[in-house]
Amino acid sequence: MSLLSLKDLGVDRGGRTVLDGIDLDLRAGEFVGLLGPNGAGKTTLLRAALGLLPHRGRSSLALLAPQDRARRAAFMPQGREIAWPVSVEDLVALGRMPHDGARRDRGAVDRAIEALDLGPLRHRPATALSGGEQARVLIARALAQDTPLLVADEPVAGLDPAAQIRVMRAFAGIAAQGGAVLAALHDLGLAARHCSRLVMLHDGRVAADGPPGEVLTPDNLARVFGITAHFATGRNGPIFQTLDTLPDARRERAG
Repeated sequence: MSLLSLKDLGVDRGGRTVLDGIDLDLRAGEFVGLLGPNGAGKTTLLRAALGLLPHRGRSSLALLAPQDRARRAAFMPQGREIAWPVSVEDLVALGRMPHDGARRDRGAVDRAIEALDLGPLRHRPATALSGGEQARVLIARALAQDTPLLVADEPVAGLDPAAQIRVMRAFAGIAAQGGAVLAALHDLGLAARHCSRLVMLHDGRVAADGPPGEVLTPDNLARVFGITAHFATGRNGPIFQTLDTLPDARRERAG
């Protein structure tokens, strides 16, 4: 079952083409990592897919009315500012707002708080937390929305390693339970280990799409990121380690 369908999606901003010809179908059970260097168009793709930016082509989510869209997809943007000193619990409960009368559903709130290990912070003002703690609270709010699809823009940026793993496991759990996640990620190691599928953007187009082993190839890494890396599968799963940058000449040959 498709939870997001993009057909020939394109975005023009500031007189230039940022995205062009994007085709993407996200199915139930998938945890898709959206990869690409800075400026590749990851944030633009997420926001256009959600109908938050003018775009060409078609997005199945953008066609929905805002209330219906909020029940189908939760969105965690890059911005993590919390302006009001509400408790962590109350802030996470705001994720229930799209569901009629469902803000009383404490089960979804409790599960989100537990998934992000926020129990000890539950009654503290969210504005009194560290930046990383606030990020976890906002991810928990998205989890509490309990939608079939979760869209997240760099959700693990700035988190400590344990928190990063906890978030990625929570996202994988959504997919395992029949939902889907589309997350823009910069940590290729976490993407290789936890995502079921990777979509790599380059110059506003899809450069590669498939399982991690088929996307994180030496040629793709050289052409898109200009790096070399070690990628293997060990007893505990995929292992990815960036090794070095490539001289421009070798990067051009890879392209």
